[in-house]
Parts: sequence; C-alpha cells; structure tokens
Amino acid sequence: MLPGDIQTHVLRLSPGQDLRAALNTTFAELQASQHTRAACIISAVGSLSRAVLRYADQPEGTLLVEPLELVTLSGTLSADGVHLHASVATARGEMRGGHVMPGCVVRTTAEIVLAPLPGWVFTREHDAQTGFKELVAKSAGRA
Repeated sequence: MLPGDIQTHVLRLSPGQDLRAALNTTFAELQASQHTRAACIISAVGSLSRAVLRYADQPEGTLLVEPLELVTLSGTLSADGVHLHASVATARGEMRGGHVMPGCVVRTTAEIVLAPLPGWVFTREHDAQTGFKELVAKSAGRA
C-alpha cells in the first residue's frame, strides 16, 4: 500500500446494536490493532427500529420509534469519539435528518464501509466561537 492510500473496513451491525456505540467500539479496535488515529464513513445502508437525532439549533435529540430506513450516514471517527449525521426515511417515505445521538438501534442490519485515514490524526477540541468540541485534523507527521 502506498502512503495515503485508503484501506477500507467493512462492518455489518446486527439487530439491537446501537449504531453510535458500535462505531465507537470499531474505531477503538482499529486504533488498537492498526494504530488508526482518524477515519471516515464512506457508505452506509440499513434500517433502524429507533433513532435519536438532534436537529439543527436544538439542545436535545428527538426520539423516533418506528421502522426507519438508514438512507445516509456520514461522519468522522477519532479517539475523542464519533461525529455522525444521518438521514432516515419512515415507512411513509418521510425524511428526517440530523446529528446522530446515542440510542439509534439497528432493526435488521446496518452495512457500513469505513476508511481509516493513515496519514491523519483527528481530535476534538473546544472551540470558543461555536461552544462545541470541533474537529482538529492534523497530518500524522505533524501530530
């Protein structure tokens, strides 16, 4: 593998697993086994029996308890945790999307393709301007 090449990691989650917790665990395993310090989600499909999404400018998540299709999932993974956004569709085709909170439970499956990013180190640090812990991305050579 050449420096900078992306080697993917495929993950299939089972019914009852918490989406966010499983991705945190997977990243911790990649960190321990491959010294991965940054990763991103390339692709994801599946279904959820419940989702907790925090909508823009809302202090709390909104609980959705019904069969949901996981239409998109994107985000970054680091030792400081995952930052994920998702869109889900109800059985009526209505879309909801937002920040993925703990409590998103897989209904039948979630198939996720991750890309460890060997040339990068991701951390999250408090940003005075936003008031949130925000992504700090550094080249692995300068970390």
